[in-house]
Amino acid sequence: MKMKIYNVTDERFKAYGKVVKDIDFSEMVRVLKEETPIPEDVAYVPGLEALESLPAGEELSRKVYGEMPIQIGYCNGHNSLLNALEYHKSSEINVAATDAILLVGKEQDITEDFTYDTALAEAFLLPQGMAVEMYATTLHYAPCGVDGAGFQVAIVLPKGTNLDLEESHEGGEDGHLTAKNKWLLGHPEGGLPQGSPMGLVGKNLCVTE
Repeated sequence: MKMKIYNVTDERFKAYGKVVKDIDFSEMVRVLKEETPIPEDVAYVPGLEALESLPAGEELSRKVYGEMPIQIGYCNGHNSLLNALEYHKSSEINVAATDAILLVGKEQDITEDFTYDTALAEAFLLPQGMAVEMYATTLHYAPCGVDGAGFQVAIVLPKGTNLDLEESHEGGEDGHLTAKNKWLLGHPEGGLPQGSPMGLVGKNLCVTE
């Protein structure tokens, strides 16, 4: 049976996050469309000055992150698979310059031995021009395109998130820390770099199946 895809405006999304209102993202969408590439695979850039200097960036820092410093980058490309799930100890804002599908789950469903059943994940359409806040307890990874199309999504996080670690981390949750403020559970079929922490059990979900 083909995977059910809800809209982020659906009541079901309230367990994972909320639509960001009262901020004009039109200029951010324009910059994403005109100044960022759509590769054949997936590319993630933690911060881009052309995005961070926009008025919407200042509003996000002030209104959503309580005047904390933030970074605004992007995740663009082509993808239809889950491959992994990650979480941060902070909310993440996604701003869609194209339609995109978000595969999400709940941190509360991670077991004591740090596994997560992919059958529990859900899919949500994030329409072009819309932004959502995903809560710190929401598992997520790279967006997926719609019907094989490429996607362009701005990624907003506290400054320093996803940058290289400075120390080694081993055992339990600490062993799943793969970058600053990024805890990862990979899927064995997800094509992650050798040595990446695994944890997803079940099917590597595909939004086209």
